[in-house]
Amino acid sequence: MKTRDLVLIALFAAIIVALGLLPPIAVPLIPVPITAQSLGVMLAGAILGAKRGTLAVALVILLVIVGLPVLSGGRGGLAVFAGPTVGYLIGWLPGAFLTGFISERFVKDEQSAFAQISGFFIAAVAGGIGAVYLCGIIGLVIMKGLPFFATLVGSLTFVPGDLVKAAIVALAARAVQVGYPLLPVRR
Repeated sequence: MKTRDLVLIALFAAIIVALGLLPPIAVPLIPVPITAQSLGVMLAGAILGAKRGTLAVALVILLVIVGLPVLSGGRGGLAVFAGPTVGYLIGWLPGAFLTGFISERFVKDEQSAFAQISGFFIAAVAGGIGAVYLCGIIGLVIMKGLPFFATLVGSLTFVPGDLVKAAIVALAARAVQVGYPLLPVRR
């Protein structure tokens, strides 16, 4: 791994942490708040690719483990892994990986702008929403003893906002792809 890769991984970990400075929005009757950090997870995967995007997320999770308050609301430490949001936090890893994997495979330089934006959007939805929600719902079912179907239905509250985040990611990733050709190829 090159120095540039390490710098990009650290940069995107910092972006994810910075997005945690935005205060979480509590949703009545649901123990999971709306945060901006999932936007950073999607951005890391779409812009850096599967490997480096996942490493950026892993770095943030490592910071949480050592106790730094890097999650939305100033949370950090091992207690986070005993809370109801642990599934979503762990889901960031496959979320970033899947977003990066799909964008690496389906977004090419020779495609039209619309095709590239669409590819990034699909990647962000599959990884940043699909994978993260799956892990998060399973985590809620295990940690809170909630029924799966009720948890799934309750999670639908978050979908509209996350679709907006996926659209922002698609536009940002396309802009980076066009505007920064010296950025190492996503891999």
